Amino acid sequence: MTARYLYLARHGDAAEDSGLTAAGRRQAECLAERLGDVPLTSITHSPLRRAAETAALLPGPAPAEWDAAGDYVPYVPDPVPPGFEVLFEGWTADELEAGPRLAAQALGRFAVPSPDGAERHDLVVTHAFLVAWFVRDALGAPPERWLGLNAANCALTVIRYSEGRPPGLLVFNDMSHLPAELRWTGFPRHLRVSR
Repeated sequence: MTARYLYLARHGDAAEDSGLTAAGRRQAECLAERLGDVPLTSITHSPLRRAAETAALLPGPAPAEWDAAGDYVPYVPDPVPPGFEVLFEGWTADELEAGPRLAAQALGRFAVPSPDGAERHDLVVTHAFLVAWFVRDALGAPPERWLGLNAANCALTVIRYSEGRPPGLLVFNDMSHLPAELRWTGFPRHLRVSR
């Protein structure tokens, strides 16, 4: 049975509104090594510099920028659950309104079996919120459940989409390709694992 394998990777560690840090470049290099044997069909990335720089370090076809792979809020629950208010600070009303439309575009493009029946291996270099949105969708969870999912920098999530079957979450937030000192970046400090 042919399938679309969707590889989701959060960008590498970056300075605020900037490109990759030295650690972020190293994370992207480790991700590139991890994906070295994957026959990627496409690489799509967010318009933000940190995602573009991560994608540029990965093997496979030339990366393509796409707005719907960007950094946005995919869904705002009403009311917002206690403790999650901080996730919605700093976004304009227009950005919060555009988020669900972009999220629907992303799911419509990638959260479906291959349109021509051929096996596909598509990689999207994106941000934590969109990784969480795809995982929530694959599990058939209510829309507000994206709030409880976190993705580390350059961690790998893989979802399989096959005709006539529900999506299969094969890998979530896998950091096994990253050395210990590069794991857990991008997580809030209280969620980081210490050794």
